[in-house]
Amino acid sequence: MKLDEFLCFAVYSANHAFNRVYQPLLQKLNLTYPQFIAMIVLWTEDNLTVGELGGKLFLQTNTLTPMLKRLEALEYIERRRDGTDERQVRIKLTTKGRKLQAKASDIICSVRSATELEDKQMAQMVRDIGALRHSLAGHGRS
Repeated sequence: MKLDEFLCFAVYSANHAFNRVYQPLLQKLNLTYPQFIAMIVLWTEDNLTVGELGGKLFLQTNTLTPMLKRLEALEYIERRRDGTDERQVRIKLTTKGRKLQAKASDIICSVRSATELEDKQMAQMVRDIGALRHSLAGHGRS
């Protein structure tokens, strides 16, 4: 098989193409892509624990913590110990973090436009890739 016939390479190279589109747009907001997707989750569901956010982003706590420190330094989020369970740290958007959502919607529209996909195609692709991720999730673990 040739490289361009591998599904994994198609996903890998599409990811790189997405990064090339996102990078200059996110640079204006001083965000990386992982920080951006963390903010998207928080705009939808604020006041999550670090573990809950990590689960939604498929990131481990040791990867997430430095990213959250950076978002906190940018004053987009606050991290606080949970009042009922001191072991848990909750992440809450600040006013500045909520205001960032309006700017981010332009980025989302720009990237969506760059894909040149119709809404129906986009939705189907998201479902298909989600199903692929789900199928692969249990494999490769020892």
